Amino acid sequence: MPHAASSEVAAAVADAHRREWGFVLAATVRVAGDIDAAEEAVQDAYASALATWGVNGIPRNPGAWLTVTARRRALDMRRRVATLRRALPKLLEPEEYGDDAPDADDIPDDRLRLIFTCCHPALALEAQVALTLRLLCGLSTADVARAFLVPEATMAARITRAKKKIAAAGIPYRVPPVSELHERVNGVLSVVYLVYTTGHTSPSGSDLMRRDLAERGLELARTLRVLLPADPDVAGLLALVLLTDARRDARMDKHDEQVLLEDQDRSKWDRRAIAEGVGLLREALVSRPPGRFALMAAIAAVHDESGSWSDTDWQEILVLYDLLMERWPSPVVQLNRAIALGFAVGYAEGLAELDALGAEPQLARYPYLAAARADFLARLGHPEEARVAFQEALILTGNEAERRSLRARLGQLVE
Repeated sequence: MPHAASSEVAAAVADAHRREWGFVLAATVRVAGDIDAAEEAVQDAYASALATWGVNGIPRNPGAWLTVTARRRALDMRRRVATLRRALPKLLEPEEYGDDAPDADDIPDDRLRLIFTCCHPALALEAQVALTLRLLCGLSTADVARAFLVPEATMAARITRAKKKIAAAGIPYRVPPVSELHERVNGVLSVVYLVYTTGHTSPSGSDLMRRDLAERGLELARTLRVLLPADPDVAGLLALVLLTDARRDARMDKHDEQVLLEDQDRSKWDRRAIAEGVGLLREALVSRPPGRFALMAAIAAVHDESGSWSDTDWQEILVLYDLLMERWPSPVVQLNRAIALGFAVGYAEGLAELDALGAEPQLARYPYLAAARADFLARLGHPEEARVAFQEALILTGNEAERRSLRARLGQLVE
């Protein structure tokens, strides 16, 4: 396909960035020996694609083309800095695993190696998650910052420090032996969960979902299940992803507008995924006390097994959120608990809890707090206050599909 149109090439490169970034970078790190060098090589490969594909045509396998180009670029860079080789992190040094080495067949691609590198216990947990979202998924620093509810400058500094620590500590690029796996699992599970949730509802852009990220999160959760089949937290994570993803086809209507959970056509929910998720949940709940992913999966299961919105057992959901607050206290869990309280006990009680969270710094720019307040105010018959809260949510929301939904709900308010 010679001389491909520039718009077609740009679209193909953008699609390859969404779908292939993690594969390309993870494969390039192996030869670059340095994360920053690998990132530079991959960025060069994408820039080269814009120019080359317009002349030679879009390749049949863009990911493979980008990987080869990036790896060649990384090798060229290494040759030019050969005199500095001793200063490189030990990403290329062979590792001695011992008798408990994971079978190579269990590692489907280099992405898990990159995740485990970024999730080394020498790094703080938030740094592990942020770095992997940035490197593995190619999310912008701004999008990662939104996921963590922190300013972009703070996140940029955090990611830079994490990469420098990997280099300084010589953290190896490998999946650790079985004896070390469990100390890394918490960080890896958090990474995979945020990969999925960032795809489930994109922090910015025109589409509600980034299906490539959601699917990648599901794939990684399944791969971890292969690696650690007896780990209840892994079972809980995969259950949570399956039970959440089961509703995917009902989240948008035929006009590509968002459909809230309350209004979804439950016949479109994937019953096979729900059954698989519930089975995994039973395994995860064997652990005492149950882990946070198991508790979140249990909440998702209550929704998935309810025949309608009105049949939802909000009392059970409230109890599960109380348990989750004990296991994993956070402002976002408090927010969701307040919403559950509103439906279990009364809208006024839920609104009071939401109002109290207004002083929480981490939620100051969190759009779902304002949206939840607006919903309860509207249900309580306070349209003017609801209008102000909806407008606040609109200001804070970066996803255009969610913005359209908020504008529609704002327009439905009755004086």
